[in-house]
Amino acid sequence: MTVFYGDSLMQKNALAFEQPDKSCRGLRYGKSRFLTLTTALFITGLALAGCNSVDRTTTGSVAKGNGTKAERSIEQMNAQQLAQAAQTYGAHYQKNPTSKVAALNYATVLSMAGRSDQSLAVMRAIAIQLPKDKQVLAAYGKALAGAGELDAALDAVRRAQTPDYPDWRLLSAEGAILDQQGNSADARAIYQKALQIKPGEASILSNLAMSYVLSGDLPTAEKYLRQAATANGSDSRVRQNLALVVGLQGRFQEAETIASRELSPEQAKANTDYLRSMLAKQGVKKQA
Repeated sequence: MTVFYGDSLMQKNALAFEQPDKSCRGLRYGKSRFLTLTTALFITGLALAGCNSVDRTTTGSVAKGNGTKAERSIEQMNAQQLAQAAQTYGAHYQKNPTSKVAALNYATVLSMAGRSDQSLAVMRAIAIQLPKDKQVLAAYGKALAGAGELDAALDAVRRAQTPDYPDWRLLSAEGAILDQQGNSADARAIYQKALQIKPGEASILSNLAMSYVLSGDLPTAEKYLRQAATANGSDSRVRQNLALVVGLQGRFQEAETIASRELSPEQAKANTDYLRSMLAKQGVKKQA
């Protein structure tokens, strides 16, 4: 099961929540029984999804509107399409490994397919070629985060930032990395700075919501996700994350209703049934 972590560094990237395969890391309860999410939930963005997309939030590029049309279309692919796209973009990259567009597209599809190490290798190579390109540095930071190299990822994103004219996308990405490091207070302060620059931006609100999911504060997470769902730039990933958070609070019928607006009725019901079963094993009771 994957969750889209906004449009910055955590895709990831996901779509309907599906029963995970053996390599997928998902939800678990910590010592305080607060809900936590593993790093796999972050890489590429925010929302529910199967492990076929390890990071649709963080998201093809560090933020919506900051990548190519190809990158944004990649975020909507299923597992089979991602495998085909990896071959196609890989061939383009092999022909011209110094091409910024080819490298970004190939790294994105690799990340979405769960091939984080290979995605990082591609981005590291293009970052050497274009060490001052902000889009490259931002995507390199995402790839580093996807590979678990959080300190290096934070450094890359901060180096891509312009202090006198900060980019809200990079601030949101920085916040996502800080959340992965467990620095929720710092992350939320960064998200608020991003919202000052881009008020009501759906991807920032989504990342802020997932920060509260990580600390187990599901009602607050729901509040921000509902704002994000009606904000400019909102997409299916945000609404599916809302369905997940509602379901995690035991309101399964409501979660299914929300999910059915984005998925087929069969998939929405299957997702909700799986979530109900998963939470039942954790002793979570349905709310009235």
